[in-house]
Amino acid sequence: MDILNFLNEIKDEVNLTVSSNFQIEVIETERVPSFDDSNITYYNPLTKTKKCKRLESCVLYVDMRDSTKISAAKRPATLAKIYSTFVSSMIQASRYFNGHVRNIIGDRVMVVYDKENCFLNAINTAILMNSINQCILKKKIKDFEFRCGIGIDYGNMLVTKAGTIRRGAETEFYRSLVWLGKPANIASKLTDIANKTVLKKSDPLQQGNYYPLTQKWSWVDKSYEEFIDDLSPTFSQNLVHKDEYFSTFIKSSNLYSQTPSPILITQAVYEGLKREHPSEQSIFNNWWNMQSVNVPNYNGNVFGGDIIYKAAEML
Repeated sequence: MDILNFLNEIKDEVNLTVSSNFQIEVIETERVPSFDDSNITYYNPLTKTKKCKRLESCVLYVDMRDSTKISAAKRPATLAKIYSTFVSSMIQASRYFNGHVRNIIGDRVMVVYDKENCFLNAINTAILMNSINQCILKKKIKDFEFRCGIGIDYGNMLVTKAGTIRRGAETEFYRSLVWLGKPANIASKLTDIANKTVLKKSDPLQQGNYYPLTQKWSWVDKSYEEFIDDLSPTFSQNLVHKDEYFSTFIKSSNLYSQTPSPILITQAVYEGLKREHPSEQSIFNNWWNMQSVNVPNYNGNVFGGDIIYKAAEML
Protein backbone atom coordinates (compact mmCIF):
# COMPACT_ATOMS: atom_id res chain seq x y z
CA MET A 1 0.00 0.00 0.00
CA ASP A 2 1.42 3.38 -0.95
CA ILE A 3 1.44 6.32 1.46
CA LEU A 4 -1.52 8.09 -0.18
CA ASN A 5 -3.84 5.10 0.18
CA PHE A 6 -2.66 4.62 3.77
CA LEU A 7 -3.45 8.25 4.62
CA ASN A 8 -6.87 7.98 2.99
CA GLU A 9 -7.66 4.95 5.17
CA ILE A 10 -6.70 6.92 8.26
CA LYS A 11 -8.86 9.84 7.10
CA ASP A 12 -11.86 7.57 6.55
CA GLU A 13 -11.44 6.04 10.02
CA VAL A 14 -11.26 9.49 11.63
CA ASN A 15 -14.37 10.62 9.73
CA LEU A 16 -16.27 7.59 11.05
CA THR A 17 -15.13 8.18 14.63
CA VAL A 18 -16.08 11.86 14.79
CA SER A 19 -19.38 11.45 12.94
CA SER A 20 -22.71 11.77 14.77
CA ASN A 21 -23.45 8.13 13.90
CA PHE A 22 -20.63 6.96 16.15
CA GLN A 23 -22.14 6.12 19.56
CA ILE A 24 -20.25 5.81 22.85
CA GLU A 25 -21.91 3.76 25.59
CA VAL A 26 -20.65 4.55 29.11
CA ILE A 27 -21.37 1.93 31.78
CA GLU A 28 -21.00 2.83 35.48
CA THR A 29 -19.02 0.44 37.66
CA GLU A 30 -17.65 0.21 41.21
CA ARG A 31 -15.10 -2.51 40.43
CA VAL A 32 -11.84 -2.22 38.52
CA PRO A 33 -12.33 -3.71 35.05
CA SER A 34 -9.84 -5.97 33.29
CA PHE A 35 -8.86 -5.93 29.64
CA ASP A 36 -11.17 -8.86 28.90
CA ASP A 37 -14.25 -7.04 30.22
CA SER A 38 -16.94 -7.48 27.54
CA ASN A 39 -18.35 -4.03 28.36
CA ILE A 40 -15.15 -2.29 27.21
CA THR A 41 -14.74 -2.62 23.45
CA TYR A 42 -12.85 -1.28 20.48
CA TYR A 43 -14.77 0.74 17.93
CA ASN A 44 -17.06 -1.56 15.93
CA PRO A 45 -17.35 -0.26 12.32
CA LEU A 46 -20.41 -2.43 11.67
CA THR A 47 -22.54 -1.21 14.60
CA LYS A 48 -20.74 2.16 14.86
CA THR A 49 -20.53 1.74 18.63
CA LYS A 50 -17.90 1.63 21.34
CA LYS A 51 -18.38 0.63 24.99
CA CYS A 52 -16.52 2.19 27.94
CA LYS A 53 -16.76 2.04 31.72
CA ARG A 54 -16.63 4.80 34.30
CA LEU A 55 -15.18 4.20 37.75
CA GLU A 56 -15.11 6.65 40.68
CA SER A 57 -12.25 5.56 42.92
CA CYS A 58 -8.62 6.03 43.94
CA VAL A 59 -5.64 5.69 41.65
CA LEU A 60 -2.04 5.37 42.86
CA TYR A 61 1.28 5.73 41.04
CA VAL A 62 4.70 4.83 42.37
CA ASP A 63 8.14 5.13 40.80
CA MET A 64 11.83 5.40 41.63
CA ARG A 65 13.56 8.72 42.12
CA ASP A 66 16.56 9.57 39.92
CA SER A 67 16.16 6.40 37.86
CA THR A 68 18.03 8.00 34.93
CA LYS A 69 21.09 8.49 37.16
CA ILE A 70 20.83 4.88 38.26
CA SER A 71 20.65 3.76 34.63
CA ALA A 72 23.82 5.66 33.78
CA ALA A 73 25.73 4.39 36.80
CA LYS A 74 24.90 0.67 36.74
CA ARG A 75 25.84 -2.21 34.49
CA PRO A 76 22.92 -3.70 32.47
CA ALA A 77 22.69 -6.87 34.58
CA THR A 78 22.68 -4.91 37.85
CA LEU A 79 20.20 -2.42 36.46
CA ALA A 80 17.84 -5.22 35.43
CA LYS A 81 17.97 -6.66 38.96
CA ILE A 82 17.18 -3.28 40.54
CA TYR A 83 14.21 -2.54 38.28
CA SER A 84 12.87 -6.08 38.53
CA THR A 85 13.11 -6.08 42.32
CA PHE A 86 11.46 -2.68 42.66
CA VAL A 87 8.55 -3.37 40.29
CA SER A 88 7.94 -6.86 41.71
CA SER A 89 7.87 -5.50 45.27
CA MET A 90 5.47 -2.71 44.35
CA ILE A 91 3.12 -5.14 42.58
CA GLN A 92 3.06 -7.42 45.63
CA ALA A 93 2.38 -4.45 47.93
CA SER A 94 -0.51 -3.41 45.68
CA ARG A 95 -2.13 -6.84 45.78
CA TYR A 96 -1.76 -7.10 49.56
CA PHE A 97 -4.33 -4.30 49.94
CA ASN A 98 -6.63 -5.35 47.08
CA GLY A 99 -5.14 -3.07 44.45
CA HIS A 100 -5.29 -3.84 40.73
CA VAL A 101 -2.10 -3.12 38.77
CA ARG A 102 -3.19 -1.66 35.45
CA ASN A 103 -0.04 -0.24 33.92
CA ILE A 104 3.74 -0.58 34.19
CA ILE A 105 5.99 1.78 32.25
CA GLY A 106 9.66 1.38 33.09
CA ASP A 107 9.85 1.79 36.86
CA ARG A 108 6.40 3.41 37.17
CA VAL A 109 3.52 1.27 38.43
CA MET A 110 -0.15 2.31 38.23
CA VAL A 111 -2.63 0.82 40.72
CA VAL A 112 -6.42 1.25 40.73
CA TYR A 113 -8.90 0.24 43.46
CA ASP A 114 -12.48 -0.97 43.64
CA LYS A 115 -14.65 1.84 45.01
CA GLU A 116 -15.44 0.08 48.31
CA ASN A 117 -12.78 1.00 50.90
CA CYS A 118 -10.68 2.61 48.17
CA PHE A 119 -9.32 5.38 50.44
CA LEU A 120 -8.11 2.99 53.14
CA ASN A 121 -6.74 0.45 50.65
CA ALA A 122 -4.86 3.09 48.66
CA ILE A 123 -3.36 4.74 51.76
CA ASN A 124 -2.36 1.38 53.25
CA THR A 125 -0.73 0.42 49.96
CA ALA A 126 1.26 3.66 49.92
CA ILE A 127 2.45 3.13 53.50
CA LEU A 128 3.42 -0.47 52.71
CA MET A 129 5.31 0.63 49.57
CA ASN A 130 7.13 3.31 51.55
CA SER A 131 7.98 0.74 54.24
CA ILE A 132 9.41 -1.68 51.68
CA ASN A 133 11.46 1.03 50.01
CA GLN A 134 12.90 2.49 53.20
CA CYS A 135 13.37 -0.62 55.31
CA ILE A 136 14.22 -3.28 52.72
CA LEU A 137 15.24 -1.97 49.29
CA LYS A 138 17.21 1.01 50.58
CA LYS A 139 19.24 -1.30 52.84
CA LYS A 140 19.80 -4.04 50.29
CA ILE A 141 20.50 -1.95 47.17
CA LYS A 142 23.81 -0.23 47.82
CA ASP A 143 25.98 2.44 46.19
CA PHE A 144 23.29 5.08 45.78
CA GLU A 145 20.46 6.67 47.75
CA PHE A 146 17.42 4.56 46.88
CA ARG A 147 14.14 6.50 47.08
CA CYS A 148 10.66 6.38 45.61
CA GLY A 149 7.71 8.74 45.16
CA ILE A 150 4.02 7.87 45.56
CA GLY A 151 0.96 9.89 44.48
CA ILE A 152 -2.76 9.24 45.04
CA ASP A 153 -5.90 10.98 43.76
CA TYR A 154 -9.62 10.19 43.72
CA GLY A 155 -12.38 10.84 41.19
CA ASN A 156 -14.08 9.69 38.01
CA MET A 157 -12.06 7.84 35.39
CA LEU A 158 -13.26 6.69 31.99
CA VAL A 159 -11.86 3.26 31.13
CA THR A 160 -11.57 2.51 27.44
CA LYS A 161 -9.56 0.66 24.80
CA ALA A 162 -7.54 2.66 22.30
CA GLY A 163 -5.77 1.58 19.16
CA THR A 164 -6.66 -1.36 16.94
CA ILE A 165 -7.06 -5.11 17.21
CA ARG A 166 -3.84 -6.80 16.14
CA ARG A 167 -2.96 -10.44 15.76
CA GLY A 168 0.38 -12.20 15.92
CA ALA A 169 3.56 -11.77 17.92
CA GLU A 170 2.82 -8.18 19.01
CA THR A 171 -0.69 -8.85 20.31
CA GLU A 172 0.28 -8.25 23.96
CA PHE A 173 1.49 -4.72 23.23
CA TYR A 174 -2.07 -3.78 22.32
CA ARG A 175 -3.71 -5.43 25.32
CA SER A 176 -3.98 -2.49 27.68
CA LEU A 177 -6.72 -0.22 28.96
CA VAL A 178 -6.60 3.56 28.79
CA TRP A 179 -7.60 5.50 31.91
CA LEU A 180 -8.93 8.94 31.06
CA GLY A 181 -9.68 11.65 33.59
CA LYS A 182 -8.02 14.01 36.06
CA PRO A 183 -7.38 11.50 38.88
CA ALA A 184 -4.91 9.44 36.86
CA ASN A 185 -3.25 12.61 35.56
CA ILE A 186 -2.97 14.31 38.97
CA ALA A 187 -1.78 11.15 40.75
CA SER A 188 0.97 10.79 38.14
CA LYS A 189 2.05 14.43 38.63
CA LEU A 190 2.11 13.98 42.42
CA THR A 191 4.40 10.98 41.90
CA ASP A 192 6.75 13.16 39.85
CA ILE A 193 7.00 15.63 42.75
CA ALA A 194 7.02 13.26 45.76
CA ASN A 195 10.38 12.80 47.50
CA LYS A 196 12.15 14.82 44.79
CA THR A 197 14.56 17.54 45.91
CA VAL A 198 14.33 20.80 43.99
CA LEU A 199 15.78 24.28 44.41
CA LYS A 200 13.17 26.99 44.94
CA LYS A 201 13.23 30.74 45.23
CA SER A 202 11.70 31.54 48.56
CA ASP A 203 9.11 34.08 49.59
CA PRO A 204 10.36 36.63 52.12
CA LEU A 205 9.18 34.58 55.13
CA GLN A 206 8.92 30.98 56.20
CA GLN A 207 6.21 30.20 58.74
CA GLY A 208 6.95 27.39 61.19
CA ASN A 209 4.06 25.28 62.48
CA TYR A 210 4.66 22.77 65.25
CA TYR A 211 2.39 19.72 65.72
CA PRO A 212 2.61 18.47 69.33
CA LEU A 213 1.07 15.05 68.69
CA THR A 214 3.71 14.07 66.15
CA GLN A 215 6.42 16.42 67.49
CA LYS A 216 7.09 17.52 63.92
CA TRP A 217 7.64 20.90 62.27
CA SER A 218 6.13 22.07 58.99
CA TRP A 219 7.53 25.08 57.13
CA VAL A 220 5.41 27.06 54.66
CA ASP A 221 6.53 29.93 52.41
CA LYS A 222 4.67 33.18 53.01
CA SER A 223 4.76 36.63 51.49
CA TYR A 224 4.65 39.57 53.91
CA GLU A 225 1.05 40.25 52.87
CA GLU A 226 -0.07 36.65 53.45
CA PHE A 227 1.58 36.54 56.86
CA ILE A 228 -0.03 39.80 57.99
CA ASP A 229 -3.45 38.66 56.75
CA ASP A 230 -3.21 35.64 59.05
CA LEU A 231 -2.76 37.82 62.13
CA SER A 232 -5.80 38.79 64.23
CA PRO A 233 -6.00 41.50 66.94
CA THR A 234 -7.10 40.64 70.49
CA PHE A 235 -8.72 42.72 73.25
CA SER A 236 -5.28 43.28 74.77
CA GLN A 237 -4.06 44.76 71.45
CA ASN A 238 -1.74 41.83 70.93
CA LEU A 239 -1.71 40.01 67.61
CA VAL A 240 -2.59 36.31 67.44
CA HIS A 241 -1.97 34.02 64.50
CA LYS A 242 -5.07 32.34 63.06
CA ASP A 243 -3.31 28.95 62.73
CA GLU A 244 -3.44 27.16 66.10
CA TYR A 245 -0.18 25.34 65.30
CA PHE A 246 1.77 28.52 64.46
CA SER A 247 5.00 28.71 66.43
CA THR A 248 7.50 31.03 64.75
CA PHE A 249 8.69 32.57 61.50
CA ILE A 250 12.05 33.34 59.94
CA LYS A 251 13.26 35.48 57.10
CA SER A 252 14.03 33.24 54.14
CA SER A 253 17.18 33.08 52.11
CA ASN A 254 16.77 33.61 48.37
CA LEU A 255 17.29 29.97 47.36
CA TYR A 256 16.54 26.84 49.31
CA SER A 257 16.04 23.15 48.65
CA GLN A 258 12.70 21.45 49.15
CA THR A 259 11.94 17.74 49.32
CA PRO A 260 8.21 16.92 49.58
CA SER A 261 7.14 13.82 51.50
CA PRO A 262 7.47 10.37 49.85
CA ILE A 263 3.67 9.98 49.88
CA LEU A 264 1.54 12.79 48.44
CA ILE A 265 -2.27 12.72 48.40
CA THR A 266 -4.88 15.16 47.17
CA GLN A 267 -7.42 16.88 49.37
CA ALA A 268 -10.13 14.52 48.04
CA VAL A 269 -8.18 11.48 49.26
CA TYR A 270 -7.40 13.05 52.65
CA GLU A 271 -11.00 14.11 53.25
CA GLY A 272 -12.35 10.77 52.02
CA LEU A 273 -10.11 8.84 54.39
CA LYS A 274 -10.97 11.18 57.27
CA ARG A 275 -14.69 10.88 56.55
CA GLU A 276 -14.86 7.09 56.14
CA HIS A 277 -12.12 6.06 58.59
CA PRO A 278 -11.69 8.81 61.25
CA SER A 279 -9.96 6.40 63.64
CA GLU A 280 -7.35 5.31 61.10
CA GLN A 281 -3.93 5.84 62.69
CA SER A 282 -2.55 8.38 60.22
CA ILE A 283 -5.69 10.52 60.61
CA PHE A 284 -6.08 10.08 64.38
CA ASN A 285 -2.40 10.88 65.01
CA ASN A 286 -2.30 13.76 62.52
CA TRP A 287 0.53 12.25 60.45
CA TRP A 288 -0.46 14.08 57.26
CA ASN A 289 0.95 17.59 56.78
CA MET A 290 -0.04 20.15 54.17
CA GLN A 291 2.66 20.43 51.50
CA SER A 292 3.86 23.56 49.74
CA VAL A 293 3.99 22.15 46.20
CA ASN A 294 2.80 23.28 42.80
CA VAL A 295 0.84 20.66 40.85
CA PRO A 296 -0.11 21.76 37.32
CA ASN A 297 -3.90 21.84 36.67
CA TYR A 298 -4.70 21.14 40.33
CA ASN A 299 -6.03 23.80 42.71
CA GLY A 300 -6.67 21.89 45.94
CA ASN A 301 -4.45 21.25 48.94
CA VAL A 302 -1.84 18.50 48.88
CA PHE A 303 -1.08 16.47 52.01
CA GLY A 304 2.09 14.48 52.54
CA GLY A 305 3.47 11.91 54.90
CA ASP A 306 6.56 9.78 55.47
CA ILE A 307 4.82 6.89 57.19
CA ILE A 308 6.07 3.32 57.58
CA TYR A 309 4.72 0.30 59.43
CA LYS A 310 6.35 -0.43 62.78
CA ALA A 311 6.82 -4.05 61.71
CA ALA A 312 9.15 -2.86 58.94
CA GLU A 313 11.40 -1.12 61.46
CA MET A 314 12.09 -4.53 63.05
CA LEU A 315 13.59 -5.99 59.86
